[in-house]
Amino acid sequence: MGKAVLRTVFLLIPICYFLFPTVEAQQVSVIDDRGTRVTLAAPAQRIVALSPHLAELAFAAGAGNRLVGAARHSDFPPAVRDLPQTGDAARVDFERVALLKPDLVLAWSSGNPAGDLARVEQLGFAVFVTEPARLADVPRLLRAIGELAGSRPAAEKAAAGFEREIATLRARNAHAARVRVFYQIWHKPLLTVNGAHVISDVIALCGGENVFADLSQLTPTISLESVLAARPEVILGGGSAGEARSELTAVPVVTSRAKAPKAEARTRFRRMVMIALLSLSLALGTLVALRFVMR
Repeated sequence: MGKAVLRTVFLLIPICYFLFPTVEAQQVSVIDDRGTRVTLAAPAQRIVALSPHLAELAFAAGAGNRLVGAARHSDFPPAVRDLPQTGDAARVDFERVALLKPDLVLAWSSGNPAGDLARVEQLGFAVFVTEPARLADVPRLLRAIGELAGSRPAAEKAAAGFEREIATLRARNAHAARVRVFYQIWHKPLLTVNGAHVISDVIALCGGENVFADLSQLTPTISLESVLAARPEVILGGGSAGEARSELTAVPVVTSRAKAPKAEARTRFRRMVMIALLSLSLALGTLVALRFVMR
């Protein structure tokens, strides 16, 4: 009789765990890019993204249906345009965030004011702070968001696809002649990126070499004379590039005997940039790769 009772108890224990999971089993916990552990009592059901690329990452990680707010200028995928706006890079709309009652806020360390993020935390909301510095951070962040949102299968699929495309592109350009590249992110003042920026990682992936990689500041201010001295073979630009085109046409795009003529170098490198961005974007099903580069 005693053995039968014990047998029944042992059979019921796993069933009880399945039917009545403990609070600890529901918790999700991830360390963000500040080194802070972000712990939620259960996977997030209401998520606010404080940067356009974070909204795209949330959708790519399978958590798009849990987004309840997004930063101004968020426009992809189209569904994000209908969400309440929660501020921009200059200022977080605290009142709007509070009204949305998120159980998770996705933030960007270098894109959101530190004081604003501290205030959001003071209001009692969990903040997961990101700082992507390399393309390899994209799949890492996808997995982290998937963990916090309870969408791990979708996040893992997107992350693995992104990693495969990076590996393919890296192998394709492994033996290509390096092309010297100047990347302009703003025109007045003239701004570029150093080697620690994710844009520099994309340039390297496509077979390029950032001519200002050795500068210490992440987004340094430079002079037109320094661009001339750097002797780039290809000049690329972000959103304000068209406004500075007249000045940059004065920069002679050079070649060396080991590389193709300048027109061919520009064409080849720009083609590789577009192939890389398209491949990485298709891997996620979003334009997130392009947004990491252009915003």
